[in-house]
Amino acid sequence: MDQSFNIPALTDDENGLVSGLAKQLSDRSKRNQMRSDLYDGKQAIRQVGSVIPPQYYRMGLALGWAAKGVDGLGRRCNLDGMVWADGDLDKLGFPQLADENFLFSELSQARTDSLIHGVSYLITTHGEEGEPTALVHAKDALHATGEWNARTRRLDNLLSVTSWKDNRITGFVLYIDGETVSADLAGGRWDVNRSEHAWGVPVDPLIYRPRASKRMGRSRITRAAMSHQKAALRALVRLEGHMDIYSIPQLWLLGASDRIFKNADGSQKAAWQVALGRIFGVPDAAPEDVPQGNNGRADIKQVDASSPEPHLAQLNALAKLEAREFDLPDSDFALTDMVNPTSADSYNASRENLIAEAEGAMDDWSVSIRRTVARALAIRNGESEVPAAFGSIKTDWRSPVYLSRAAQADAGTKQLGAVPWLAETTVGLKLLGLSQDQIDMAMSEKRRAQALQLAGSIGAAAARSATNSTGSTDVAGGR
Repeated sequence: MDQSFNIPALTDDENGLVSGLAKQLSDRSKRNQMRSDLYDGKQAIRQVGSVIPPQYYRMGLALGWAAKGVDGLGRRCNLDGMVWADGDLDKLGFPQLADENFLFSELSQARTDSLIHGVSYLITTHGEEGEPTALVHAKDALHATGEWNARTRRLDNLLSVTSWKDNRITGFVLYIDGETVSADLAGGRWDVNRSEHAWGVPVDPLIYRPRASKRMGRSRITRAAMSHQKAALRALVRLEGHMDIYSIPQLWLLGASDRIFKNADGSQKAAWQVALGRIFGVPDAAPEDVPQGNNGRADIKQVDASSPEPHLAQLNALAKLEAREFDLPDSDFALTDMVNPTSADSYNASRENLIAEAEGAMDDWSVSIRRTVARALAIRNGESEVPAAFGSIKTDWRSPVYLSRAAQADAGTKQLGAVPWLAETTVGLKLLGLSQDQIDMAMSEKRRAQALQLAGSIGAAAARSATNSTGSTDVAGGR
């Protein structure tokens, strides 16, 4: 729903900007909501035709294919941390920043929203009293939108919606160059607050699959993926109907009385009672009801139940189409006819496209994450701008290729054999497959051992010096 704003505390340009961004958000909300519903398994299937009874469409059947397609890539893109070759992130307070903001969880959520909608937003602000000094929040495309500047490769503004009522915006934050404007509707009046800062527009978009004609990316839940999932839901509905109706053998009763289909009071028995009942004796029809030429004896003919195999075959074909669309192996979706890889090479080969997609996604996200972390660290350390030295802070992504510990250690050992001195560094320990916690513990223990060794060396040197000094005095006294 389009909504125009005329807030007295805002300028005409600001009211126009908010109205335009609100319309932009509304125009995209239908498709974005549809993708969110598919991911959450809430997408309802519409009745098609009149062959299947309508109650089957109200059963709430759902498929998790969209979520599997998104999470299958998202779980391959894991941020282990940030690295700074030219400085010490610990001294800047990065561990505290990460803990206070649940930073890695926040970034993970932003990446998932980016895959669902094509873009999500990382917002960096200065905390209020009682809050962390620097705050990092993620916003999805259902609640935020902005204007991308293709020349500066940054956002010119961002509208972040904080509250709704009856599909109308009742609270928002507008981020413009050097200023943050927050507005909330209370008692029919808008309460507006402004704050100035030196961070421009403190928002960085996480964009998945951008291209020149679509700078804000595209969703991983493509139109083809949506089509396959909806077709599969229809196939499930037909399968349910088939199992209820056609999986029970059909019996044709000829020349018998209809009394066996009625209750004692003459009312018709329920269909399930007739279908599941056990009939051992069938009375003949009344003489006046016997057709001419019939002997009046009841006769039963059986028609075998039809197989659900056609429905399962269609579902299996759609599953394979969905797997291709998400660059996932058939074994992640298909019901039958898939081959599980038996070796590490065949396993990686079956996921080659997914691994390449993960590497591309991590490259696309890295710049925005680096900018966000650098700005947050600058705010935390009381800087008036992001220091140039922070430009060398990099993202440290985990490899999207899953390797066993033995295989990773073997590969690392071969690399360290070519450059032995790397074994004494954190880089070398990482090549061996150690986790960051294990590396930190190993380096800490190494420093403690070196400190003890140094203390022992100093103590031994002091003892030798004392011994030599005492010996020289005795000789002199003897003379």
